[in-house]
Amino acid sequence: MARRCFITGKKTSFGNHVSHANNRTRRTWGANLQKVRILVNGKPKRVYVSARALKSGKVTRV
Repeated sequence: MARRCFITGKKTSFGNHVSHANNRTRRTWGANLQKVRILVNGKPKRVYVSARALKSGKVTRV
């Protein structure tokens, strides 16, 4: 299973690393995901949640 935020759907994004000589190579940015226990349908479940979702209070930890 891919690492993706259970709440917001954030996942790895892709782009180019650009050097001073303007050489371009592909690179990835990983989302800031934390593995936490939250309530899903009234039951505790361990899922990946983005740090922003945790800070904004979109989920409550168990």
